[in-house]
Amino acid sequence: MTRSWTPGAADPALSAIAATPRLIVALDFDGTASPLVPDPMAARALPQVAVQVARLAALPDTVVAYVSGRSMHDLRVITEHTDDSLIALAGSHGAQYWYPGVGANEADGDTAEGSREELWEAARPIIDRYEGAELEPKTFGMGVHTRTATPEVEKAVFAEIDALVAERFPHWRRRSGHRVLEFSSRNEGKDAAMTALREHFDATAILFAGDDVTDEDAMRVLSGDDLGVRVGPGESAAELRVENPQQIALLLEALADERTSRRE
Repeated sequence: MTRSWTPGAADPALSAIAATPRLIVALDFDGTASPLVPDPMAARALPQVAVQVARLAALPDTVVAYVSGRSMHDLRVITEHTDDSLIALAGSHGAQYWYPGVGANEADGDTAEGSREELWEAARPIIDRYEGAELEPKTFGMGVHTRTATPEVEKAVFAEIDALVAERFPHWRRRSGHRVLEFSSRNEGKDAAMTALREHFDATAILFAGDDVTDEDAMRVLSGDDLGVRVGPGESAAELRVENPQQIALLLEALADERTSRRE
């Protein structure tokens, strides 16, 4: 049962994870660290989120990671990520990784029938007919965004793209989210990202926060001392719920305060 987190109030789940010996704070980006915006490439973390992410990343035995469906290139752009960053990245739903001090550790190219270029070429004429629909090329496939489209347009363009992929790329993985439809030749999900990050950093616990259907893959594999945080409404396997990215900033601040106090 997911329960609402109350800013300013002591919370046993947050206190417990603040005390774990080696912590990963894993955050979805769009809708979690950043509000959803009409232009996907204009997304940036809220300043108050960025401040707390930097605080946490500077603490001993504490790793912060952004876990996103974005390709690694686009994820580095929107997170304003530099080569000397302390922030880890998991892109393409867990098919690509960037680790501090190591750099990129990316999966190989397409592994299913067809190629991403063929998919883009077939999808562009469909998407271009619909006002407010946009194609996002990805390393292992594509996304179709409808953040500025009407619900009727979204339904129509998604139906045509679904039919196209079913006919020509039937083995590609389909994902849907907030005003987006995605297809990938890779099968990894954010559940795989949780496993990879845990193993790479030898974490004793993970706090994962996300707002969308694809984030539930990660929520469902959290266990033991881990903590899931759902941002916004919707069914979730998370233990805690916050209302928006602004409250994520407050939750991260509370976590950073408590983890800092335990190390003084």
